[in-house]
Amino acid sequence: MGSLLIASPMRLEAALIRSAARGASVHRTGMGARRSRAAAATLMSEPGDALLVLGFCGGLDERARPGDVVVATEVWATTDDRDDGERIRCDGAGELAAAVAGQGMRVRCGAVVSVARLALGERRAQLHAAGAIAVDMESAWLAPGAAGRPFGVVRVVLDSPSRELLRPGIAISAPTAAAALRRVAAAAVHGWVPGG
Repeated sequence: MGSLLIASPMRLEAALIRSAARGASVHRTGMGARRSRAAAATLMSEPGDALLVLGFCGGLDERARPGDVVVATEVWATTDDRDDGERIRCDGAGELAAAVAGQGMRVRCGAVVSVARLALGERRAQLHAAGAIAVDMESAWLAPGAAGRPFGVVRVVLDSPSRELLRPGIAISAPTAAAALRRVAAAAVHGWVPGG
């Protein structure tokens, strides 16, 4: 198995991933476009056979439940209702999905869109109508960090249209999503063989 480089935006996410993904190199990147672009420049020169972005996301449709796993088939960025560039294909989505589903977790494959600000209310519906099933604030801007290596994105749903971040129910959803992220990290690290 090759060595895996993992990018994770927040301190909590990185800690959960490190505790489950022994042997992987985990880099906390920070949130948002500016921090993600800076992290991508650093990740380009880090050793590793592939780059995997792991962390939380927002689900964009009513099927999404906290703790669900989204394996990206592609990512793209949008700022102020304007796409920021081309859609970037993610490598090994099928293998990643199989590795996670093999752990008994609910997995969906589809597009993940990266946004500059939290997507709430009607904005979620707009992003879903554009073809995405999940939203984050980093993946598309971290993609250049792969620098020609395989690039994958696996996200765990933290909130959904019916349980948004700014609503009281999120306190119940967070522990479920955190436990799922640990399981996802272990499954992805041991189940994804980049280029295999």
